Amino acid sequence: MTAPPRPSRATSRFLARLRPQREKLPRDIKVMLAAAFLIALGFGLVAPVLPQFATTFGVGNTEAAVIVAIFAFMRLAFAPAGGALIGKRGERPIYVAGLLIVALSTAACAFAQDYWQLLLFRGLGGAGSVMFTVASMALVVRLAPPQSRGRVSGAYASAFLIGNVCGPIVGGLLAGLGLRVPFLAYAAALLVAAFVVQTQLSHQRRGGGEIQHRAPDMRFGEALAAGTYRSALMSSFANGWATFGVRMATVPLFAAAAFGAGPQAAGLALAVFAAGNAAALVFSGRLADSVGRKPMMISGLLVAALSTAAIGITADLPWFLAASTLAGVGSGLFGPAQQAAVADVIGNARSGGKVLAVYQMTSDVGAIVGPLVAGMLADGLGFGWAFGVTGGIMLLAAAGWVPTRETLRRTGS
Repeated sequence: MTAPPRPSRATSRFLARLRPQREKLPRDIKVMLAAAFLIALGFGLVAPVLPQFATTFGVGNTEAAVIVAIFAFMRLAFAPAGGALIGKRGERPIYVAGLLIVALSTAACAFAQDYWQLLLFRGLGGAGSVMFTVASMALVVRLAPPQSRGRVSGAYASAFLIGNVCGPIVGGLLAGLGLRVPFLAYAAALLVAAFVVQTQLSHQRRGGGEIQHRAPDMRFGEALAAGTYRSALMSSFANGWATFGVRMATVPLFAAAAFGAGPQAAGLALAVFAAGNAAALVFSGRLADSVGRKPMMISGLLVAALSTAAIGITADLPWFLAASTLAGVGSGLFGPAQQAAVADVIGNARSGGKVLAVYQMTSDVGAIVGPLVAGMLADGLGFGWAFGVTGGIMLLAAAGWVPTRETLRRTGS
């Protein structure tokens, strides 16, 4: 019998890129993943009950929506200050301080006596939230090995996704004990996360040497001069617009208007989006570390753009769910590559507090502007236009990555 033909050298290299060697993640990264899961789990506990809890103070749906919006508004308003604090104090202290602020403000929400107290406490939580969000990104940038940045970003996103899926389930069960109980459980989860970060995150840098609490801060102008960073700002804005804005605000309205479906259909659409996202995250981070950031950004944004635009022209529920699933896949394809590309620009030796704060702000701005524009388009021209323009924003972001230089091989900074 003749031996089977051996694959060519080019084929072997291609397969090696698709299945790169998996190095063990550093212990500090695993600590960050555990904290991310606890944070996302806690947030999922509160999210389903917060609007309903607000209405117990005798306010309407608009005032209840303001309670949700104030959190995002304070995140956006406080992001520049949070980035500056990271540059002055270091990532870990600001991360822990942000967790403690959100823990205390969330516990205070459980004991709020009127609507205005709830609004105040929830707003303070938004300020603390952006502190630990930006600080955690800065820590991941500094701690992740350059050759594994995509895989680390994918693992971090997966930890948040799993927590976000488990949180509402547990929160729904806790709500049976009273609408105030999930807030106390969220506060407890944040306290545990703060304890984990403070006590378990080592003081040793990869390869030896002590981690400085205050690394040199990268100047924003230096980052903005890099085409990769500018492209990441565009795609972050588009992702905030589509994934965190339109998906949460406009998709439920479309499900009700197009199919006469209730909240169950909208919830199912969000669930299949998360499933598609999770499926892509299994391999997208590793591909970002092997085939490059740029191919994953362009392909992921294209998939997300076309499937999001297709949502607005679906005529029945199965196609609507299929398009939602593909949108989740697209988001999962480019998510790790986007954060890894920003990490490539900053490098391991510097703190990226201000740079990452602006990066986060673009996503928050997109999440605020997107639903407003989509809502006006849906009212004036129909849902097809609302989702079509949203897909167009993502296509523009994909086009912005075409002339961008690949940063995968320039990770020794």
